[in-house]
Amino acid sequence: MQIYKLLPHGFAANTYFVTEDGVHAVAVDPAQPRAVSEAQRLGLQVRYVLLTHGHFDHIGGVSEFQKMGAVVGILKGEEDLALFHNLAKEFGEGQISPFMIDFTVHDGEILELCGLRIRVFSTPGHTFGSACYLFSSASAPESDTERALFSGDTLFRGDVGRTDLPTGSDEDLQKSLKKLSSLGDCKVFPGHGDNTDLNFEKTHNRYFL
Repeated sequence: MQIYKLLPHGFAANTYFVTEDGVHAVAVDPAQPRAVSEAQRLGLQVRYVLLTHGHFDHIGGVSEFQKMGAVVGILKGEEDLALFHNLAKEFGEGQISPFMIDFTVHDGEILELCGLRIRVFSTPGHTFGSACYLFSSASAPESDTERALFSGDTLFRGDVGRTDLPTGSDEDLQKSLKKLSSLGDCKVFPGHGDNTDLNFEKTHNRYFL
């Protein structure tokens, strides 16, 4: 399993490409249209897009991938926020190019996409429909060395996402962190900032303590 991280230009989320065979890929939170050219530069064909939640800074490149045939998924219940209430206007970011949600996922669901095994975690708190995705190779599901958690704005290195925006909740976020704390150690790839790992967060992040 290979993971490529694309840092944003200006204010936007980290974009991730995950591939098992080095060609076919899943994009997590393609934040800006330039993610398409980056995927092409890497020789990747993005077949699927998974969104951790619907805020504007995580979805700016979705429409470009969808035009190229990628299938777009999000946690059930987050569709309206992504499509109509993504806060782009409120933050002065203009219009997000429109796209469609092709499928929804549910807590505990296991997806098999592009040779990858992806376990879905519903993690409300930053938004009601926030999700984290635990990736591993389909040939070695959830092995200690391969597991990678894409945490969106639920969990950052040493911090968590804000809860004061519409559908956010401190109480829900604490429950979501408790759910994640039940996992063994794995690499964590957050929506903003540096990568981390779950054991580090469970022992150093004050929101876990």
